[in-house]
Amino acid sequence: MKDWNEFEMGAVLFPFEKNAQSEMEKHNDERHYTEQSYFTTSVAHWRVAKPVHNNTICINCFNCWVYCPDAAILSREGKLKGVDYSHCKGCGVCVDVCPTNPKSLWMFEEQIEPATALTQWPQKQEKRKS
Repeated sequence: MKDWNEFEMGAVLFPFEKNAQSEMEKHNDERHYTEQSYFTTSVAHWRVAKPVHNNTICINCFNCWVYCPDAAILSREGKLKGVDYSHCKGCGVCVDVCPTNPKSLWMFEEQIEPATALTQWPQKQEKRKS
């Protein structure tokens, strides 16, 4: 694959190998991407912290799914199912936009396993009185 600076100026890079409309109807991890698509390349090595999803707290509002700049939030049948760690760069936007208390997504150090993170989940924070 060429590096970004090896393409001709104005080149059109198509993200899918097949018809885009039919590919868009599939979940991210079931699509057939081209070699030039960012989706075929992992950005996991950028992360120092990762979001972990707690489905017992999640209200499936999809704020994280909408705001994730990398489309790394996984959903199936109307429910959030977790994080695609191959494409999550650990920016934390998903945690920032989560409305639950405690948040249903929380940032943990990269080396902590999700199952361990769930045992260390923060408690509900009391609202401050003005």
